[in-house]
Amino acid sequence: MFGNRRKALLVSAALVGGAMLMTACQDSDATKDNGAGAAKGSSASPGKAGDPGSSSGSSSAGSGKDTAKGDGGSGKGTDDGAGSGADTGNGGREQVEQSCGANDISWSTRSETQAGGYILVIAKAKPGITCYLPAELPTVAFGSDGTQAGPAEQSVGEQIKLSGSTTAYAGVNPKSTNTDGGKELDSIIVAVGDNDPNPESLPVGTITVDKPIVTNWHTAPTDAVPFS
Repeated sequence: MFGNRRKALLVSAALVGGAMLMTACQDSDATKDNGAGAAKGSSASPGKAGDPGSSSGSSSAGSGKDTAKGDGGSGKGTDDGAGSGADTGNGGREQVEQSCGANDISWSTRSETQAGGYILVIAKAKPGITCYLPAELPTVAFGSDGTQAGPAEQSVGEQIKLSGSTTAYAGVNPKSTNTDGGKELDSIIVAVGDNDPNPESLPVGTITVDKPIVTNWHTAPTDAVPFS
């Protein structure tokens, strides 16, 4: 009798122990699963928290773009000033100076004997004026019919800046032919180019005009001899 009860108790104890062991294993597995889930949740959580951080970064980048637009405004201000002068190449600008007109110049003439005789035209800027004589022939005309002097040189000269005491010279040969004849005149008309609105009449004494020629502008009078 006692032997049967003992067997029954042992079997009952074994069953209870097995049940407890299974429960412990299930609890351990559940703990692992919960731990893994928590780890996953923790991993996802920084990602979600990072989204607002990304938005903050975008906002910060946007702020940088606004600053760039502000710099662009400064550049635009520089563009607005581009018309205020000529670029010197080193970031500075200088005032653009004008082309000479006949009324910007103090004119005079002088008779010369070299090369068979010619008229030296002398040009200086009027006080306070700085201007440029273009790299082309002066316009020199004679008489009421407007006979115009042709070129005494084969190539065009250089632009000359007139200012202060700087002087430009051009030589005029009123008669380039070796024949008799021609018209007698006592003045010439000079201008800076054919479109000069203010040509100047200069007295030269009595001259005979026949196929006249004129040199380019020069800064030395010895370069302005009109050899025909």
